[in-house]
Amino acid sequence: MNMLAFSLFVAIVAITLIITYIASKRTKTASDFYTADGSLTGWQNGLAIAGDYMSAASFLGIAGMVALSGFDGFFYSIGFLVAYLVVLFIVAEPLRNLGKYTLADMIAARFDEKKVRGVAALNTITISTFYMIAQLVGAGALIKLLLGIDYVWSVLIVGVLMTLYVVFGGMMATSWVQIVKAILLMGGTLLISIMVFAKFDFSVVQMFEKMKTATPLGADYLNPGNKFKNPIDTLSLNLALVLGTAGLPHILIRFFTVKDAITARKSVVYATWILAVFYIMTIFLGFGAAAFVGYDKIVEANAAGNMAAPLLAQALGGDFLFAFVSAVAFATILAVVAGLVLSAASAFAHDFYSHILRRGQATEKEQVVAARWASIGVSVISIILALFAQTLNVAFLVALAFAVAASANLPIIMLTIFWKKFNTTGAISGMLVGLFSALFLVAISPNVWNPEKGVAILVGDPLITLTNPGIISIPLGFLAAIVGTMVSSKKADAKKFDEILVKANTGINGSASIK
Repeated sequence: MNMLAFSLFVAIVAITLIITYIASKRTKTASDFYTADGSLTGWQNGLAIAGDYMSAASFLGIAGMVALSGFDGFFYSIGFLVAYLVVLFIVAEPLRNLGKYTLADMIAARFDEKKVRGVAALNTITISTFYMIAQLVGAGALIKLLLGIDYVWSVLIVGVLMTLYVVFGGMMATSWVQIVKAILLMGGTLLISIMVFAKFDFSVVQMFEKMKTATPLGADYLNPGNKFKNPIDTLSLNLALVLGTAGLPHILIRFFTVKDAITARKSVVYATWILAVFYIMTIFLGFGAAAFVGYDKIVEANAAGNMAAPLLAQALGGDFLFAFVSAVAFATILAVVAGLVLSAASAFAHDFYSHILRRGQATEKEQVVAARWASIGVSVISIILALFAQTLNVAFLVALAFAVAASANLPIIMLTIFWKKFNTTGAISGMLVGLFSALFLVAISPNVWNPEKGVAILVGDPLITLTNPGIISIPLGFLAAIVGTMVSSKKADAKKFDEILVKANTGINGSASIK
């Protein structure tokens, strides 16, 4: 066991637990638990959003993907970043103006029906669980490499910690853990990037020239097509990455932690700049790992390449930098999984328990208790699923969650805001078809089935060749919402749409403005 790394792990866990303890003293009401009572400023929420978004996929997965596959790995950096333009221009302000605690609140603002809220809650829980599996896989591989603890126990440790943050600290604890983690991760990544760039004499031209001979791929390393050989699959991946963020529940609930839509928009701008700098640095992480760690050593540590960044830190800065980067990666995972657990728990407690089971009669205390129990349930399910997915790259797993989010949530968000004829039947149809088509396509894809043992979850031939379902499931989500609306005998409430349109764009209660 690396005792230096263990000490840094313990220090980071101690800091996060202290934050949780302080936050627990301020978490009394449902608003405190779900949204930190809207008390975060623009820059605080921007850092928290960036912290929530810079997940194991961003730090561990992309570095490994670039190191092993070259240019194809950088697709993830581009897609993850460009996605925030969709969030900024389409989703952030209307969501903050129409919602209260969850995505379902926004949809229910126009369609006040239990079925809509229930399906939206199901989507949130499913997507959050899918995303969480990726984080737990990264955590398991990291702790196993660093501390020599078995993968199963590693996942259990992270699972227990993430549950503690949410159960006791709610959104306030989760937000500040994300802020601290974002600062640590940006600092560590910047340091490694500078050290890598120094190895290439601070010359971009020299860096690219040397990378042509640094890997088994040779000059092809800098060209697309090393991993994604099917152009349709590549397009499908990029569609999922660019459109998926606008449907991710744990990102969307962050817009309820600020006081108004203007602050929500500012926080997206802060987050976008932070993420832009970070994703540029993933080039240095990937190139550095390929050049100074080597393909064989990266694959030996983890077949999917998830340990490339920590191994690069060790190659450049010895045991201390290795321990620090690994501890920061651990904090990264803890922060993200806490946000995911919170989004799923909020959906269950606020949307399903309070509005459907209790018909809106649950007290705030009962909602918070239900959310805490839901947090435990979501954590247990995610841990069990993560135990079967340890051979998969975490960036790849997250891309699948993005596809599900883009298919199930984004069509409904956009049509709720912009389409006057959109009705309840269309909303339910779009969400269900988007969700289940994406899940079904994943279930019959090469991600789950492969003739070779140990490559995928199950041994066998896949029914489709697409590794990411976005190019099929995203249009299906939109199509189902449109067709469901057109064939339904239930007409949309035109006056309600006018009210929603005013409120989504101004924050003013539409009913007071429409004559």
